[in-house]
Amino acid sequence: MRLLKVQVNLYGIQQAQLYQSDLTMQRTPRILWADDEIDLLKPHVLFLESKGFHMTPVNSGVEALDLLATDVFDLVFLDEQMPGLNGLETLQRIKEQRPHLPVIMITKSEEEQIMEEAIGSKISDYLIKPVNPNQILLSIKKNLDERRLVTEKAMTDYQREFREISMQLMGRLNAGDWTSIYQRLVHWKLELESSQDEGMKDILEMQFKDANRQFAKFYQKEYAEWMAGPDDDSPTLSHRLLPERLPQVLEKAKDGQPVFLVVIDNLRLDQWRMIEPLLLDKYRVAKNDSYFSMLPTATQYARNALFAGLTPAEIARVFPQYWVSEDEEGSKNRHEKALFQAMLKRIGFEGKSDYHKITNLAAGRKLVEQFHQLKGNDITAVVYNFVDMLSHARTEMEVLKELAEDEAAYRSLTHSWFEHSALKELLDKMAEWNARVVITTDHGTVRVGNPVQVKGERSTNSNLRYKVGRNLGYDAGDIFEVREPEKLGLPRPHVSSAYIFAREDDFLVYPNKYHHFAQYFRDTFQHGGISLEEVVIPWVELETN
Repeated sequence: MRLLKVQVNLYGIQQAQLYQSDLTMQRTPRILWADDEIDLLKPHVLFLESKGFHMTPVNSGVEALDLLATDVFDLVFLDEQMPGLNGLETLQRIKEQRPHLPVIMITKSEEEQIMEEAIGSKISDYLIKPVNPNQILLSIKKNLDERRLVTEKAMTDYQREFREISMQLMGRLNAGDWTSIYQRLVHWKLELESSQDEGMKDILEMQFKDANRQFAKFYQKEYAEWMAGPDDDSPTLSHRLLPERLPQVLEKAKDGQPVFLVVIDNLRLDQWRMIEPLLLDKYRVAKNDSYFSMLPTATQYARNALFAGLTPAEIARVFPQYWVSEDEEGSKNRHEKALFQAMLKRIGFEGKSDYHKITNLAAGRKLVEQFHQLKGNDITAVVYNFVDMLSHARTEMEVLKELAEDEAAYRSLTHSWFEHSALKELLDKMAEWNARVVITTDHGTVRVGNPVQVKGERSTNSNLRYKVGRNLGYDAGDIFEVREPEKLGLPRPHVSSAYIFAREDDFLVYPNKYHHFAQYFRDTFQHGGISLEEVVIPWVELETN
């Protein structure tokens, strides 16, 4: 059956190749060439026409502007030294009309000032006369065909990766293998995002689903042993993360160099990949790693465990005053600062520490304004809740559903938010202090699509990816059931309480108004269960440039 699936998917790749080839052949690129000596360039024009380009030669900048006002071109060649309206003046007018139209400047002059002015006017390339046909062709391909060539190269590379990943999924994998597979799949999701080839995207999506199906089985099989005690093949889990890795970060810090632990709630690996480039002007990535979120992959459990360095069951036993159960009102994470300080003391840290939680724009701006007050801290933890709030708000607000219609739009919205956020300002200020920065999260999120019916008492929690309660009704084949929560480090609210977890893209719906809620929550982003997107999450260490 698995071999048949691979063969079917390979057929899908072949069809996607044909589709892409058809698209490439449908349209002839149109090029406008303005030069007062255009007759002398006729051999170059004929050469480009032989290569499949539709060429329109003109003798002046004025003619070029007139044509651009009434016709559509894909690229412009522009002579810098033309009588009347010269090349730079024509360029300025073109950019006013068509700001995104690629323009290649051709000139006899090598004066630095002219080059700088042309580059400042956002030319796409700069060629010095005399130019040969191959030089011109290379410039066209670089500017006009770049997207197509990059897409075709990505498709070819993914075909090879597809075969490798498919074969790997058929073998025995450990936690490290799964981290690698997920990173590769995320890489290709981002690489193919701009492709117009929907067939290839569908192939990737099928492979992603297959990987999640296999990962859920793996996670369910191994999780109890991981929780019992780590071995060489165990991943780092939430409650072991800071005790294992934070001392290493602190050791690397130079005398007086502050350390910042930035926890962005609900940050997936693909979202980190989107915001990473926005930091590279001030930071370099010293360590790009991952860890596994514990169950439930929800803030109450995973983030409390992260800051405490303890399982939720241990927190409830050792610090009962800091554990807020499911049925209690108010925030379930209101004691993170105290848990963080207790954990630091337990690992032998004797420096000065601080903790800040940002839950709205005003709180973020206030911390930016008061940032100087953090000077002197050896380590400062900053929790930023925006991404988690975004995923929840998208479920309830129609305008956000429109803005983040799919995963690509959801990533884009994350990028846009971060670029203009108080968090970006905070990280810029950290760089000014030559700080060491860790960016991580407590769990990820998955876009759900398949409703699974469950029954529960009125006191059962409302999360769509996990349930904890008494007398839960469900089909055992549909979920991961935990009847002895203590073995998985989870508190038991009542003697008969059990936990159940959704897998892959499933979400849990009660029989009451089943069809209404199944439709309402389908395609929303949820967390608490078992999927690569929720479990395998980033741990990134940054150093200033």
